[in-house]
Amino acid sequence: MAENTPGDMSEAQFLTIAEVAAKMRVSKMTVYRLVHGGELPAVRVGRSFRVTEDDVNDYLRKSFYNAG
Repeated sequence: MAENTPGDMSEAQFLTIAEVAAKMRVSKMTVYRLVHGGELPAVRVGRSFRVTEDDVNDYLRKSFYNAG
């Protein structure tokens, strides 16, 4: 059985911009700004973008602000 190596995307779950926006509870335009600004990594597939679920979770984890 092959071992997963860094950069191996065979198990990655890709989300559309609309799915990312729904998950983050923001507009699609906000997600496009994050992608174009380099804050959220994305892969271009034809004319659309795909973002891995792991990258979305990492972004949210890093952006968490403790208001307490």
